[in-house]
Amino acid sequence: MMDGQGFQVKDHIKEQLKTLPHLPGIYIMKDVHGEIIYVGKSKNLKNRVSSYFRGFNSHMPKVQTMVINVQEFEYIITDNEMEALILEANLIKKNLPRFNILLKDDKMYPYIVISIGENFPRVFMTRQLPKGNYKVFGPYTSTEQVKLTLEVIQTIFPIRECSKKITDKIDRPCLNYHIGRCAGACNHMISKDDYNVYIQKIIRFLAGEKQWLINELSEKMQTAAEKMAFEEAAELRDKIAALKALNEKQKAIQNNGKNQDYIATYNFEDRACVMLFQVRNGRIEGREAFNLANADSTTASEIITSFIMQYYSGSDQIPSEIYLSENIENINLYNEWLTKLSGYKVNFLVPLKGEKKKTIDLVAKNAKEYIMKFQDKIEKEEAFRNKAELELRELLGFPENIPLNRIEAFDISNTSGVYSVGSMVVFEGAKKKRSDYRRYRVKTIEGPNDYGSMQEVVYRRYKRGLEELKLAETSGVVSEKYNAMPDLILIDGGKGHVNAALEILNALKLYIPVAGMVKDDFHKTEDLFFNGERCGLKDKRSAFKLVYEVQEEVHRFAIEYHKSLRSKEMTHSILDEIEGIGEKRRIELLKHFRTIDRIKEASVEELLAVNGINHKVAESIYAYFRTPTSEVFDFESN
Repeated sequence: MMDGQGFQVKDHIKEQLKTLPHLPGIYIMKDVHGEIIYVGKSKNLKNRVSSYFRGFNSHMPKVQTMVINVQEFEYIITDNEMEALILEANLIKKNLPRFNILLKDDKMYPYIVISIGENFPRVFMTRQLPKGNYKVFGPYTSTEQVKLTLEVIQTIFPIRECSKKITDKIDRPCLNYHIGRCAGACNHMISKDDYNVYIQKIIRFLAGEKQWLINELSEKMQTAAEKMAFEEAAELRDKIAALKALNEKQKAIQNNGKNQDYIATYNFEDRACVMLFQVRNGRIEGREAFNLANADSTTASEIITSFIMQYYSGSDQIPSEIYLSENIENINLYNEWLTKLSGYKVNFLVPLKGEKKKTIDLVAKNAKEYIMKFQDKIEKEEAFRNKAELELRELLGFPENIPLNRIEAFDISNTSGVYSVGSMVVFEGAKKKRSDYRRYRVKTIEGPNDYGSMQEVVYRRYKRGLEELKLAETSGVVSEKYNAMPDLILIDGGKGHVNAALEILNALKLYIPVAGMVKDDFHKTEDLFFNGERCGLKDKRSAFKLVYEVQEEVHRFAIEYHKSLRSKEMTHSILDEIEGIGEKRRIELLKHFRTIDRIKEASVEELLAVNGINHKVAESIYAYFRTPTSEVFDFESN
């Protein structure tokens, strides 16, 4: 039986449609490969799913294409529409079906997390929501704003920055304790109750209340000044200044002090932009544009609905008022959903007049400006990605049916075999995917052995990936850390490095193409070494640009890690070599001067100002850094 021109409903789907219940739930459309291509919800599954296979010519082109690709469908009955909504949101975020409207780069937006389930909780930034007992704030629309906020928190509250597990055992405190940036949780210099007072204040601070903290610090500063404790007063003054500077970066929008989000959309051809303004305590704390894929032939209301589901489903910081540029279907259902999710009353509203209407119009104007202004940039990025992939395929002889989306690149860094480290960077769709970067400290190789070091790093990365894939198959437990396998591996080096990596992959029975990024005499990208031959890159401009960026990024990431290890070792080694310097004096020197370079430059008189440093020790330090025969290795220049 034909339905519309040229479209015939498959017999097995007709039979399946007959058995659908008139109940609420979600439906899952799959293609011939069993891949989920669309997820939807309905308060009446039979009516909704059947409608796709009736009146084919009346559907939008996108829906027609989806229906043609449906090989089978499944459904899950729920007790009510609310359960269906939550399940739909979770399945879309997990499976990213190609016919659903998708929020791109969903995991790239930062959160501030408080690990309240730990002894002596930590406060940190993350781009992926952790599981367990955590207090989450966000997602935020500005990474810089998050970093600035955390910096202010660390300035005001002496909470720990380390990730070590705090037990009853008393550990030696780190440098942060000795310079006053940590209250000493690891050696129990502060009780849990006193520490939790800081945590509760931070929670209040992150919830948007800041003025009370400025007032509290101002009172303490006044008291310290009256007691002539001028050093303490100066520290409090600096903390107040940091808080005020943070507030000044947040433009006031209105004076009612409420937490609100303003959401508007603008679509042009097959692209859509959703603009979000975050207002906290009456101030704009962030403005961010979100690109949505698969938004062609969809209404503004559908775009906003899809955005709401994906953006707020993982958020613990939901404002009580969310203003929209368009009305959405079943708006009361979404009010109920976010009220249940947040634990307090949440309302979606469409302003029609007044200041809120002016604000939502401003957000809509920003959405239009963004998509029109950056349309050319987006098109150029897509053209570059397609051209780079095509040129790489031609260069390496890849057939069209083999994907070339995910590239993983490796590099080794060491100084004469000391502090050997490996780095791995990931590019997907010709863009950096920083959340998947990995770094390794080489454990089994001694001395300057790049090949051996490369083999250890490659083995550790892909052995872990295979273990996670096996675990997913046997137990259904899926980890997203290592199980994604690349379509191409790039190694910083030539024939020897490539063969070293291939030897490991063959032993693991992994057959992934490996190419070496060969450099010229000036240490710049020149060719690729692949299948025993050097492939010239110079005539493939887009492929050359991509490989150059990959090579520079993996080298930067390796050097950055290598420097951090060297810095830690130098901090503990140079000062220990000086006669009369033990752990306590080393800590006091670092607390006073902050860096080794400042200690090197200090005069005897300046050294004497340090607690615990007498004249003899000051002269030893001064002479050590000025004696030509002293073997102080300068890593930076070697």
